[in-house]
Amino acid sequence: MAAKTLPGGVVHTLPADLKKMLTATQAARAMWEDITPLTRNEWICWVISAKKEETRAHRIVWAGESLAGGKRRPCCWAGCPHRK
Repeated sequence: MAAKTLPGGVVHTLPADLKKMLTATQAARAMWEDITPLTRNEWICWVISAKKEETRAHRIVWAGESLAGGKRRPCCWAGCPHRK
């Protein structure tokens, strides 16, 4: 059976590092597939907006734990400034 592709967001496509985490974490992937494209966009923008690689890596770990725990949106995120 072919692997199901993971959807991205409204404006942003799913980056490889975030996709890798989602592929490895079944509970996070299930939540990812359950949230709306707009919400996925917020997670992606939050991850890619990190200025340092170590911050981005930390956000990906936190996103995996949060999504797996049932959290639907990134914490304290004002929203994606790229969508219109």
